[in-house]
Amino acid sequence: MRVVATEPANPWEVTWGPDGMLWITEKEAGRVTRMSPSDGTSSTALRLPDLYADPGAQDGLLGMALHPSLLKQDMDQYVYLAYSYNAADPAAPVDRRMKIVRYEYDRGTQKLVRPNDLLTGLPAGIDHDSGRLAYGPDDKLYFSIGDMGHNQFDSTCRKIQSQTLPTAAQVRARAWSAYQGKVLRLNLDGSIPTDNPVLAGVRSHVYSYGHRNAQGLVFGSDGTLYSSEQGPKTDDELNVIVAGGNYGWPRVAGHKDDRSYVYGNWSASRPVPCGDLTYSDFSIPESVPLQRESTFDDPALVPPRRTFSTVPEGYDFRPPACSDSYFVCWPTVAPSSLDYYPATGTIPAWGPSLLMPSLKNGTVYRLPLNPDGVTIGEPVELWRTVNRYRDIAIAPDSRTFYVATDARGFARDANGSPTDVLANPAAILEFRYTGS
Repeated sequence: MRVVATEPANPWEVTWGPDGMLWITEKEAGRVTRMSPSDGTSSTALRLPDLYADPGAQDGLLGMALHPSLLKQDMDQYVYLAYSYNAADPAAPVDRRMKIVRYEYDRGTQKLVRPNDLLTGLPAGIDHDSGRLAYGPDDKLYFSIGDMGHNQFDSTCRKIQSQTLPTAAQVRARAWSAYQGKVLRLNLDGSIPTDNPVLAGVRSHVYSYGHRNAQGLVFGSDGTLYSSEQGPKTDDELNVIVAGGNYGWPRVAGHKDDRSYVYGNWSASRPVPCGDLTYSDFSIPESVPLQRESTFDDPALVPPRRTFSTVPEGYDFRPPACSDSYFVCWPTVAPSSLDYYPATGTIPAWGPSLLMPSLKNGTVYRLPLNPDGVTIGEPVELWRTVNRYRDIAIAPDSRTFYVATDARGFARDANGSPTDVLANPAAILEFRYTGS
């Protein structure tokens, strides 16, 4: 392992650019930087003038997608960004929203200029924003929006909207509240594609729904769209995203198996109102209605290709070794992004695979793909350190990898116990395959 740089302010996206530089979004600083992978020197291509981000929250400058023609042709010198902003007047309370903006890259100044808002007013919050942006082989943009962390913690009394589909009136009014818990598909000008799925009689930007916090989106070489998604206390998911697919949340986490997960809708508590309750990860009051997974019946339900992990009913989610931070020891890995390693890669027996960074475990999971592209083999751990791995980029040699780490948060230490002392916070790390 080599530390390339410790300069980025909480890097969120890292991707290999056509100029041989690492292109990085800095979540809280609102910067897009271009970094030399050899010595870590960097230059700022953009500092957002209207970013709104809470330190330590899950909003900020998140996803970035580079147009395939960038620095390769004279046209379409575009970079697409997704970030949170305050839609309210300065004197009014904060109205946090997300937008997708297209910038042009000026080769002379090496700056991103002439912003063009493609889609504004999207849901945003302090939790579960998701925020991954991908450029599809069909020349469409794909964007993941989480469930805003509803039905837990400070948002206990806010209903999860992942199963709510937009109405025709909302689409006409450009009111996007029902886009929570969705993967969107949009034209490069932000409009709704005419071949998007019709859901509940309405065509919108919604491509798939029933998501909790899908922070990973990547296309395989055959056009398959993969997603990694964070579950509750169990059942992080690796999904294949299909048009019109329902991925179950919050009625189903992982497979529809009635094991350790049951949906408790705190916002519907009766006769005790939700506001009088104290949220718990471990017990649900009698006033909160429960719905088991087996009671959910939707022909559009798409099961995950793999979960991390599914445990039986009665599993102990409060192990003594993790008494200060139980969530770190739950049987999940907190997948933060996803990349695709092609069959043409030069590392023997690696391709095709998915590479999935983990926030909690400080590792990248290599997930072998069968020739059908949807059957996923046993995960292989790579490059374990005491860090929170946020994103990964693959160099053109397909043997060198760059991992962005979080600035703060909890992970597992060398003994598997929770720690907030990270080895390389807010860093870009290089890992190189040497043949062993």
